Amino acid sequence: MQRAVPQDFSRVLSSMCTEPHPVAREAAVRFLATNPGDPSTYQRIAELEAEVVSGLGELAGLPDAHGYVASGGTEANVQAVRAARNRARDEWTTAPETPNVVAPESVHFSFQKAADVLGVELRTVPVDDGYRADPSAVRAAVDSETVLVVGVAGTTEYGRVDPIPELAAATHDAGGDRPFLHVDAAWGGFALPFTDHAWNFAHADVDTMTVDPHKLGQAVVPAGGFLARDRAALDALAVDTPYLESTSQATLTGTRSGAGVAGAAAALDALWPDGYREQFEESMADAEWLAAELDARGFDVVAPELPLVACELPESTFDALRDAGWRISRTAAGELRVVCMPHVTREMLRRFVADVDSFSPK
Repeated sequence: MQRAVPQDFSRVLSSMCTEPHPVAREAAVRFLATNPGDPSTYQRIAELEAEVVSGLGELAGLPDAHGYVASGGTEANVQAVRAARNRARDEWTTAPETPNVVAPESVHFSFQKAADVLGVELRTVPVDDGYRADPSAVRAAVDSETVLVVGVAGTTEYGRVDPIPELAAATHDAGGDRPFLHVDAAWGGFALPFTDHAWNFAHADVDTMTVDPHKLGQAVVPAGGFLARDRAALDALAVDTPYLESTSQATLTGTRSGAGVAGAAAALDALWPDGYREQFEESMADAEWLAAELDARGFDVVAPELPLVACELPESTFDALRDAGWRISRTAAGELRVVCMPHVTREMLRRFVADVDSFSPK
């Protein structure tokens, strides 16, 4: 066991996590024994967490951000549902009896977990021909019991960005007590600042957001991000902690990773904004190159909007690529799915395309 080493990333094409930046790795090691779950005791890591929240707020268009460093996108998404349910119960003129969440069918599976754990109904609606949320379908599904509408900024399957301002308008059109709006930018959040997409707090009446430093942010795992426009979202999550130095806790988990917080702070300090911009431009160019190469070979390719490529590939070819050690995955519709993370290089993609050629039916 002492000699065990993790696999390298040289053939990993399906993951939305990546090799952490060296400064993130170094910072994580220094703070391995700290617990941000008790900020009054572990004061330095609490200060670093505040820096991370501020940095995430800057990239997400929220100067006075509230939030914390979560274990990942799943926890942040669960917390968004929980905050909306609790706020609707405590703040609305009429508390919902059977609260529901409306989201596009492209939403991450963490919302299924949230609905199950929190006892809310998850209503998924169809996406449009471009794999993005359809505002008219969302509007039709929203009713007086809807506590949250969800949009995705960088979908897991196709890397698509939902029309967030239009989804915000749909929440306003509901009348009465307005549903809250959550944006899941767990993967896309560190790429979208360098695009023309309207996706963040500055572009629409977004209430909460998920942005994960341990994905394109190049922090160590685990380091998710939960952001809120108003302090009330965190207050709706808080529970008393009488036996800790701090008196309350808004996070879902108790003990948390100081390593994740410190790594995220170090990565943001080293890379925001120029380093992230350069990496996005390189990864986007790689995704466009791969899409063009696959298209030239006659495969049906979903053109990348962010650094993610989906493509119809013969099952025999896909299986042969897996047998050759390529870590690849499929969309729900069965297409090949390749995520061009920072560890994915052009040379790596050239080797992959060469294997596609070798394993494709002649």
